Amino acid sequence: LLINILPGLCIFVLGQNGWSVTYLPSQICAIKGSTVDLQCNYTHPDREGDTVIEVTNRIWFTKEQLAAPVDLKADPDYAGRIEYKNGCAVAIRDVRESDAAVYKFRFITNHPSGKHTGLPGVTLSVSAVELQVVKRERRPSGTLAEMTCKSKCLPDRHPYIWIKNGQNVLTQTSSPFSHTFSSADRVSCAAAGHRQFPSPAVCQLNMPNLPSVSLSSSGHIVEGDPTTLTCSSDANPVATYSWYKKDASDPLSKDSQLVFKSIQSSDSGEYYCKAENVLKIRTSKVVFIDVKYAPKLPLVSLSPSGEVMEGISLTLTCISDSNPAANYTWFKENEKTPQSSGQNLTITNIGRQHSGLYYCEAHNSRGSHKSPVKLDSLHQI
Repeated sequence: LLINILPGLCIFVLGQNGWSVTYLPSQICAIKGSTVDLQCNYTHPDREGDTVIEVTNRIWFTKEQLAAPVDLKADPDYAGRIEYKNGCAVAIRDVRESDAAVYKFRFITNHPSGKHTGLPGVTLSVSAVELQVVKRERRPSGTLAEMTCKSKCLPDRHPYIWIKNGQNVLTQTSSPFSHTFSSADRVSCAAAGHRQFPSPAVCQLNMPNLPSVSLSSSGHIVEGDPTTLTCSSDANPVATYSWYKKDASDPLSKDSQLVFKSIQSSDSGEYYCKAENVLKIRTSKVVFIDVKYAPKLPLVSLSPSGEVMEGISLTLTCISDSNPAANYTWFKENEKTPQSSGQNLTITNIGRQHSGLYYCEAHNSRGSHKSPVKLDSLHQI
């Protein structure tokens, strides 16, 4: 078995007893929309025992179903785009980026065990021609734009054709390219030799509009809920986005969306997004995220602190982190009637009859939480 996988070279696969496939070449990069030819040669023994070997079927495939190759002609992803040629060549028309794959050739003979697949196959890459605006300058005569054209399938110095409103502006020029055009012009580019497969057109160049921000929830944002902020701006070339929390320098996301899978109270704050293209960076207005949540475990304090003496006035204070702000109710163990409503419970002229377990309950529209405090071992003054 001898395999040569250097770019541009063929792969020669020698099977047992003279069964072989040679791919010419082993790696191909095609311009999106073009037609690509995959080619190979194959050999097999003339005879196996008393049987004269004859080829009965030839197929190219990328997929298998139930361990059996799926003929490209039977694959719905290639419907109407496949043409088998003489020998083991196949043409794929209107190649798409989804066609990038490893293609293998298989031939079947009249011998019971006479099937052979050439491995590893031909690697096909597909790349569109891309136009990018590097910079732009407004002038009285129109817009002066510097643009580049490129394709991953072509060398950096490959010549390109520049097209304005369907007509060639300048041919056989390398990228980058500068040209002045009006707001009504549409500019695209194509690789020399591939004029019929141009890039998407760029029309009037626009700096991003003031970005708008939308929330996935129109009501209250509750702790634990999934929440998404979306930034959008009309721009040409299209804008890229980044999300920030106020007073933080590093972006939280470099996408048009800022996603909280389970938003927390600590995520409350002011947020904004930036939309950017080669012309300008625009910043949205600040949007305030107010996360609602039930009271956390209340904290109870006593004033005065220290030993509780009979006859003094004692104030119990309850505080709990919550949003919206919590209301408070005080209860004494085994008593149904609340002792007090409010953050403080004050007991004047405290005596032994006040000993026992007290509860502070913090509650809001999202829920409630209780904390106990025990008054015992009252001392006489």
